[in-house]
Amino acid sequence: MIRFREILQTLSPPSLRYQLLSKMLIILSLILVMIGFSQYIVLKDFLYKNEAEQLRGKISSVPIGALGEFSDLPGGRERGHFFLVENLSLSLIQEDGTYIDLLENNGLVSPQLSEAKIDTIKQNLVSRNREEYHLFKDETGTEQLVLFRPALRKPNRLQNGEDAILQMGVSTAPLQQLLWKHWLTFMMLSIFAIAAGIWIYFTVIKKTLGPLSNIVSSVQTINASNMAYRIPQKQGQEEIDLLSESFNDMLQRLEVSFGQEREAKEKMRRFIADASHELRTPLTSVYGYLEVLLRGAAQNPNQLSMALDNMYGETKRVIKLVEELLLLAKLDQTPELELQSTNLTELIQDMSPHLSILAGKRVVTFHLNNNVYAKVNPDKMKQVILNLVQNAIQHTDAMQGRINIRLEVKEKTIHLNVEDNGSGIEKEKQPNVFDRFYRIDYSRNREYGGTGLGLSITKAIVEAHQGKVDVVSALGEGASFGVYLPLE
Repeated sequence: MIRFREILQTLSPPSLRYQLLSKMLIILSLILVMIGFSQYIVLKDFLYKNEAEQLRGKISSVPIGALGEFSDLPGGRERGHFFLVENLSLSLIQEDGTYIDLLENNGLVSPQLSEAKIDTIKQNLVSRNREEYHLFKDETGTEQLVLFRPALRKPNRLQNGEDAILQMGVSTAPLQQLLWKHWLTFMMLSIFAIAAGIWIYFTVIKKTLGPLSNIVSSVQTINASNMAYRIPQKQGQEEIDLLSESFNDMLQRLEVSFGQEREAKEKMRRFIADASHELRTPLTSVYGYLEVLLRGAAQNPNQLSMALDNMYGETKRVIKLVEELLLLAKLDQTPELELQSTNLTELIQDMSPHLSILAGKRVVTFHLNNNVYAKVNPDKMKQVILNLVQNAIQHTDAMQGRINIRLEVKEKTIHLNVEDNGSGIEKEKQPNVFDRFYRIDYSRNREYGGTGLGLSITKAIVEAHQGKVDVVSALGEGASFGVYLPLE
């Protein structure tokens, strides 16, 4: 079984050009065999019919008087010697079925027919059904083309069984030799045609498969470092062009995927580094205070109280950071939020006292459309608003700061904007403000206890509501953070 498979693999190599060649040779061979067989049949029929016509002329020219004593014909009793051709046979079939050779061994031996066959031939002669020819073999095995005619040319006597039949045959050996010569010539021409076809095939297939070979060479040179390479799409062959287009589309998707993977890895690297830094700072502070207390500061009530207060504050920072990291992890897993129809106008109005307290002496102004409904999670939306307001508080002056909260509906979309008159954001930094642990001003965030996760959490919550968030700002002119949600 294994040996048979190896033979099949040898006969059918994996190369496309050799598979095409083998299939072409099979098809061409079948076509040539069919053509040769058809030519053989047609030519044989033509030669035999032509020979039969010539033989019909010969048997028709046999003189009645030449039959001599072997019939009831007038004209003498001697047997005539009128055909001295070696490949002919001529016999007289008498009324009783007896054969008389009229050529006296100068020609072929006449085939001997059965009585039933002779009766059938007589019936055809009586009804004047013209038969093309008959093929019989004589006692030597020589095939002969045979024709018949009435000996006296009087069918009414045949009908009464009173007349004999003249039988003439000719050897088909010359015809067979001619057929085999033609067949041999055809075979030689076929071999030449196949050889010429193979030569033409390799010439054409090299040019035809050239673009495919170019694609293979290009694919072998592509790796993760040069994903921007593209294969030329116009190579003059529709199928190859479609393949090139599809391959370029795949390269485009792979390039985007690799880019996203690299970006995700870089973000994860920065995230781990920043998270480690954020956690290490308060833990180091707590460790320092504990070390001071262990050295005897615990015996001093003032130092003990200060250390405990600072440790409590740092611990709250760690807890807040861990909670925010857990929240981001949950939001990254595409959470299914419990949404309900919510009046955002009333939700913001309910939060206004708390927001004003957080703002301190900053002026907080509300511009709210009445009864703006959206299908949201109320708690998560409160967190979004709180994060945006806290971000505005961190970047505005404590005495001169102004914060505007707007809620309106435009083109079936809810627009929630938190605007401030703070320091603003440089244009090149704006794409990064929603990244985790990203800070525009590290000293200011440290002062207000920011972790750099508030805007990242805001973006994740908004996107979980099928919305989007952006920022519009200029350095020194404040910032406007916009949240866009689908209208209920």
